[in-house]
Amino acid sequence: MIWPRRSFSRSLRYMGKRITRITASPHAVAAGLAVGVFAAFTPFFGFHLILAIILAYLIAGNIAAAAIGTALANPLTIPFIWGGTYEVGRMIVDENGQSQALPLTRILESEIFKQMSFEELWQPILKPMLFGSLVLGLGCALAVYVAARWATMNYRHKRLQRIVVKKTLAGQQGISR
Repeated sequence: MIWPRRSFSRSLRYMGKRITRITASPHAVAAGLAVGVFAAFTPFFGFHLILAIILAYLIAGNIAAAAIGTALANPLTIPFIWGGTYEVGRMIVDENGQSQALPLTRILESEIFKQMSFEELWQPILKPMLFGSLVLGLGCALAVYVAARWATMNYRHKRLQRIVVKKTLAGQQGISR
């Protein structure tokens, strides 16, 4: 159920083809995908898709591409994403070396398993994760935007060239008869 039938690389290539074949402008596809990736970095697990759809709508990005972009946050990657966002956020929030944020290992050992109110979770856990997700999410979203726009434009240019060659060959065969 978890492992793809063929391989992960084949599944990733397939998703890449699905993204480049979306019928929207290259900007809309790239913006939608970038917004989805940005939403995947937020600590609001369970709301990534809703956040991506709203942001894609606001910036005129493709909503289908945004939904695909949220797939970055999956059970294999979310521990790395959350660990990275927490640690980056902890460095940002740390004022004069006096951080109120707890080390990640200590949170995993004790804080998650007791019931805490929002105020108790905000300072040591959510605030650093939110700031870290903004930094890492924006950086990854920018990289994804550039790569997706280039890939979509490249795919469409090559497709147009194939169509022109096909029509040229069909025209030459019609003349020679």
